[in-house]
Amino acid sequence: MKIISTYFFLICALSLSGQSIFGHWKTIDDKTGEAKSIVEIYEDEGKVFGKIIEILNPKNKNALCKKCEGEDFNKPILGLVIIKDMTKDGDYYKKGTIFDPQEGKEYKCRLLVTKNPDVLQVRGYIAFFYATQYWQRVKS
Repeated sequence: MKIISTYFFLICALSLSGQSIFGHWKTIDDKTGEAKSIVEIYEDEGKVFGKIIEILNPKNKNALCKKCEGEDFNKPILGLVIIKDMTKDGDYYKKGTIFDPQEGKEYKCRLLVTKNPDVLQVRGYIAFFYATQYWQRVKS
């Protein structure tokens, strides 16, 4: 019985750790429920980033970032890196930022793959206030 319970524990632990944040995610607006874009989440030099690789509304495919500052001002939103410098901390990815190109605002960010491995909780913070979106994994 002890061997069976140990085996069961190992299988559960492996299935939970298999919930990768990396891949393609469909962004869902928390206010409208509208699917807006596809973001690719990837790792580069030990940090996690996310960039917009597809814009779902055909009218917005060539949109420029009018509210961006610095080198991203007036550049295409398609290809824009909106998640920057996230690091893994337990089940969460933290200590990075997320940028909202529509509002032109950058927020502290926390990412979590939920119990459903095809749902990513994306939380943006300003001080103690936050907004949460739930993005859906795009399967190839």
